Amino acid sequence: MKNLAILNGRPLVTYALEAAKCSGVFDRVVLNADDRVFGEIADSSGVEFYLRSKPLGSSQAKSDHVVYDFMTHHPADAVAWINPIAPLQTAEEIRAVVDFFKAQVLDSLVTVKNEQVHAVYRDVAVNFRPDMEFAQTQDLTPVQTFVYSVMMWRQASFLEAFKKNGYALLCGRIGYYPVSKMSSLIIKTEEDLFLAEALIAATGGKRREPVYYYQPVAGNMSVPDIA
Repeated sequence: MKNLAILNGRPLVTYALEAAKCSGVFDRVVLNADDRVFGEIADSSGVEFYLRSKPLGSSQAKSDHVVYDFMTHHPADAVAWINPIAPLQTAEEIRAVVDFFKAQVLDSLVTVKNEQVHAVYRDVAVNFRPDMEFAQTQDLTPVQTFVYSVMMWRQASFLEAFKKNGYALLCGRIGYYPVSKMSSLIIKTEEDLFLAEALIAATGGKRREPVYYYQPVAGNMSVPDIA
């Protein structure tokens, strides 16, 4: 029930609903949940509600089956899953993700986070050479980790793959869209909720320009890095 956690005075799930509606790219916005309490939130948010079965709301439920169930009850050209665990994702970014999906003629898409850091996997360097001079982070190829703030599918491709394989979350032509740092804050723990609350309190959930202790004047010597 973490999607009912109160974040800055309102339930977590309402942030996704508002962003999806304001994006202006969807014909329908449907709140998909396994408890009728979410139906009240859907009504107050001005969106549709779909009550899925309890087994599809358990911690053992697989996302492939949740999406398949929804698609069989809601025929469409494409379906996007706007994840309520990313409350700082904006309507503008959702619109950009959908535009990318369409422009690239994709069958499935997952949002990712670009991490421009030295990365290893099972003790093997992923994006740097340990036998060479240590690379500067700005010269590294970013590694990408899944954010899941938006997942999207062409419905015909998903259904075909699911009926054939029993899974379809990544089917056909797959695309990955890197989202902002704010969108990549995913609510999985109480600490994440506190971080999101602090960010909203500090910024209103919107990007703002930083203020520096010393602002260099054009032509003057720049401030050195502090090691």
